[in-house]
Amino acid sequence: MDSTTATSLWDELIGTQPDPDVWVVIATLVAALAVIVPHGLWRVFRNAITIAHEGGHGLVALLTGRTLTGIRLHSDTSGLTVSRGKPYGLGMILTAAAGYTAPPLLGLGGAALLATGRITLLLWLATALLVAMLVMIRNAYGALTVILTGGLFLMVSWLTGPQVQAAFAYAVVWFLLLGGVRPAFELQAKRSRGGAGDSDADQLSRLTHAPAGLWLFLFHAVSLCSLIGGGRWLLGV
Repeated sequence: MDSTTATSLWDELIGTQPDPDVWVVIATLVAALAVIVPHGLWRVFRNAITIAHEGGHGLVALLTGRTLTGIRLHSDTSGLTVSRGKPYGLGMILTAAAGYTAPPLLGLGGAALLATGRITLLLWLATALLVAMLVMIRNAYGALTVILTGGLFLMVSWLTGPQVQAAFAYAVVWFLLLGGVRPAFELQAKRSRGGAGDSDADQLSRLTHAPAGLWLFLFHAVSLCSLIGGGRWLLGV
């Protein structure tokens, strides 16, 4: 790659792209809702939320000095992230809290990038994160899921025009913002039926001696506030 090509790619990466028409923003919002609300479609697309959820655990584990040993994604949309380190303390608490908060916070960050017109940067960052996560995947289904997701981002980034890239980026961010809300409500429903005794909220309760319901409230607060803030950025209001 010569210096001219490298400079061109860098300029494209850090530069801004035109905002899509308002109807595109609304259409991508509707499309995101269309795959989140129906239970059947949600069971399929929830895999993407699981990628973000487990990726959040893994990233925070690394940032807090823990040793990340592997991530597994399962066909029932559950997942498992394993890290080594002290089984208590701030690092463990932050790692446990990162799962349910990761998808909405990623959506909020994506909305901030889109609000400044950095569509290409968002797509490339997402691809890079998926590639980094793939290194830590320890099962075939998880690897396949991440490869397919990363391949979709790569294909859109390299093979489509600005309008398609913008629509895809907005759809992804809407999906993270809206899809990040539903898992906390699903967890609340399971706990009300006496299930999910080893959920992130229950693990955090054991780590901090604070009620699991308090951590569940935190998950709700982060996801709903991210949706409100990110939605305002996307809609330009």
